[in-house]
Amino acid sequence: MSTINKFALVSIASKPLRTVLRWQVYVAVALTLAAGWWAGMPGAISALLGGLINVTAGLVYAMMVSGSTAKSAGQTLRTLVRAEASKITLIVLQLWLVLTAYHDVVVTAFFAAFVISVLVFPMALLVRD
Repeated sequence: MSTINKFALVSIASKPLRTVLRWQVYVAVALTLAAGWWAGMPGAISALLGGLINVTAGLVYAMMVSGSTAKSAGQTLRTLVRAEASKITLIVLQLWLVLTAYHDVVVTAFFAAFVISVLVFPMALLVRD
């Protein structure tokens, strides 16, 4: 079995991470509906893209952390740093992709959804395992 398949099959073990990812999806959908009402279809698409950037990045982070078999504090820290670096890299690449490829982007809706979904992720600290 290839490394990619093993990685894709890893389930997210952390209840707080699963909960926060679900919240981010809810926020993205709500903001998509609000932006659609406010700015039409381009606004809805922009808000959806802005929210999904953090959902996909958070999913990659959660899969990397959940798939870790760290045996020491150092290995755990290395895993967390790699997961965070992957998340940030993915966010930057997706921001660039959307802003260069989608010419009808409604910047206000896009960045509002992006920022609000970023603010949801730290709420994992409030969810008990």
